[in-house]
Amino acid sequence: MGQTTSDGVRRGTIASKPLTADIDKMLKGAEAHKAEDEKRKQIVEARNHADAALNSSEKALADHSDKVPAPIKSAVETALANLKAVKDGDDLETICAKTQTLIEASMKLGEAMYAGQQGEASGGPKPADVGVVDAEFEAA
Repeated sequence: MGQTTSDGVRRGTIASKPLTADIDKMLKGAEAHKAEDEKRKQIVEARNHADAALNSSEKALADHSDKVPAPIKSAVETALANLKAVKDGDDLETICAKTQTLIEASMKLGEAMYAGQQGEASGGPKPADVGVVDAEFEAA
């Protein structure tokens, strides 16, 4: 049923009917599981997004917790705990909602950090302002 080539390798022929049937069977199986695979993909992406939000928020909180008001710090800590509790589950909507809550709390944390830095920076004269005198100028 096969041929032998000049280099001594025996090559066979592939029957097209069984191969076509196998391909059709695999395609039908893929179509049957398409929705399930898509949902699984969305859950994995949501978990990855949640992990990224957790890591960045935990780092920001650890680095700047002493410069942030207690209510904001508490809100971020609560959002962190709530997301950690659900991120390994299969409820896509809950993971996304808790991730969004953490992101919003982290934004408030960032605003507080920025406001604290601005307050520290505005405490003294700016180098460009030293020796500057306000004056009016009239063109002749």
